[in-house]
Amino acid sequence: MMNIYSIDYARQLDQQDPLNRMREQFHIPKQDNGDDEIYLCGNSLGLQPKRTQEYLNYELSQWQKLGVKGHFSGDFPWMPYHEFLTEESAKLVGAKNSEVVCMNSLTANLHFMMVSFYRPTKTRNKILIEDHAFPSDHYAVESQVRFHGFDPDQAMLLAKPREGEETLRTEDLLNLIELHGEEIALIMLPGVQYYTGQVLDMKAITEAGHAKGCMVGFDLAHAAGNIPMQLHDWEVDFAAWCSYKYLNSGPGSVAGCFVHEKHHTNLELPRFAGWWGHDKDSRFKMENHFIPMQSAEAWQLSNPPILSLAAIRASLDTIKDAGGIHALRDKSLKLTRYLRDLLEQELADEINILTPADLQASGCQLSLTVNLHGLDGKTVFDRIEAAGVTCDFRHPNVIRVAPVPLYNSFEDAYRFVTILKDSLQ
Repeated sequence: MMNIYSIDYARQLDQQDPLNRMREQFHIPKQDNGDDEIYLCGNSLGLQPKRTQEYLNYELSQWQKLGVKGHFSGDFPWMPYHEFLTEESAKLVGAKNSEVVCMNSLTANLHFMMVSFYRPTKTRNKILIEDHAFPSDHYAVESQVRFHGFDPDQAMLLAKPREGEETLRTEDLLNLIELHGEEIALIMLPGVQYYTGQVLDMKAITEAGHAKGCMVGFDLAHAAGNIPMQLHDWEVDFAAWCSYKYLNSGPGSVAGCFVHEKHHTNLELPRFAGWWGHDKDSRFKMENHFIPMQSAEAWQLSNPPILSLAAIRASLDTIKDAGGIHALRDKSLKLTRYLRDLLEQELADEINILTPADLQASGCQLSLTVNLHGLDGKTVFDRIEAAGVTCDFRHPNVIRVAPVPLYNSFEDAYRFVTILKDSLQ
């Protein structure tokens, strides 16, 4: 049997990989010596698809040639441009086309969703989030609680791992919902936890929350493009995600949003309104009576930045070319499993993996800590970065590595472990 820790074995896996061809569709950053970087940072910023420049140049050309007429002319007129992203976006998160829209930025969308779905009362005003939520989520929740006149110390219910553990247990989350459900107005949790890479059981959480009368929403920043989801079937109330991580749409690119169809016809639902959410047929009558579209589009405010949407369209077309989210997940399971196997075989005493080993509870990312006395994670991170690896570091001691199925190879995983071993000396 061939040793899995060998360049020949890694290359054999790459030869057997049906998605190996996709790497050629991306620009891979180069090291100073001209070699490809070992880029394992798609959980932070995905790489640029080669078709992105073509899609952007087309829109720049349309603007140059047509001016304002570009809103209604050409193969991809700007007025309905966000609609060209709808079908593939819906497939990524398991939604109906009417339930998704690309708009705004992630935290802005979470705020707009909380305007509609966080409706606190004197007796039901708590928001359940995790204790180690991404800071922007925590800030958004805390500010919403304060805006409604409540004390965050009382109205923010923080889910914590058990003593000595790094990840949240599903049974503990469900018990928390059972115990405090009648006080909880909103549950807002990540689909994938940014620090540990843990995938939460969104279906079970949603069912438990709804059984107690809570609204349930998810931040899918680290989930969209990483794992398959079924937001519609799970009856999630809302979700939001960014498009620059696993969706490879460029730094700060326009975000995505999901609103379940059961909320589309509720005209009493409060929202912050803008003209792009107004009924399309009467939008340009310029009347001052707001008529919301009966879709997630009703939560739009303004016309979106077309160049950013063009980059998203390029990314979605690239994912479609690869076979969609299920094809990506199939490779991801094998690729991240191979990386985990190498780490456990070669560095079991030196490296601890925080990310759950359960395949249903993990995605692309592995979160690593260093176990060697006198050697901290930041020192090791600096060493591997100097040796040609791009990943990221999160305080106090976590190195996050994310082999992405669209452009990372099994050889990348092998070379990373080799460099990591050398960096621990």
